[in-house]
Amino acid sequence: MTTIAVLGNGRVGGSLATALTRAGHDVTVAGREPGAAAEAARTARIVINATPGAGSLDRFVALSEELRDTVLVDVSNATVDGPDGLPGHLIYPGSSLAEQLQEALPDTRVVKTLNTMLYSVMTAPATLTQAPDAFLSGDDPQAKQTVRQLLIDLGWREEWITDLGGIQTARATEAAILFVPHVIRSSGFAPFAISIAR
Repeated sequence: MTTIAVLGNGRVGGSLATALTRAGHDVTVAGREPGAAAEAARTARIVINATPGAGSLDRFVALSEELRDTVLVDVSNATVDGPDGLPGHLIYPGSSLAEQLQEALPDTRVVKTLNTMLYSVMTAPATLTQAPDAFLSGDDPQAKQTVRQLLIDLGWREEWITDLGGIQTARATEAAILFVPHVIRSSGFAPFAISIAR
């Protein structure tokens, strides 16, 4: 059992918290209440960023002391929404939210994952008709191994998890969010994930 704080209580945070609790972890969810995020982060070994990516950097920089020596799992994409509410363009072109978080939080081990799929697939990958991929980006091998085990607890098979390398590789997976509005407009709001055909 691992002590996990999920920051963000929307669809992403809620579904991750439910699935991780079901897997046997001690999970706390913090919304926007003053002090709730700090208290949750202070007592957790792993913190999951399930907040809207556009405001994530400021939120997490404010928690730098609470996040010291923790693993920060970043599942968000930093985008500016288009007129229909779907992702329009990247906030950090040529970089990524994960890289910005790691630079701002040097005492925290940031791992990017689960940001290349519709939120429902994060906790139910086997429901797709073909094997999806979950990608890992991060500079700390032990932190990535910890997150790999969390993914397995969420139903991801070992062979579906691909370690892309250092945190700078997150800029590739974050850019994949630009597929999402086009896929949704074409096929509707149905579960999907980006995967590599092998």
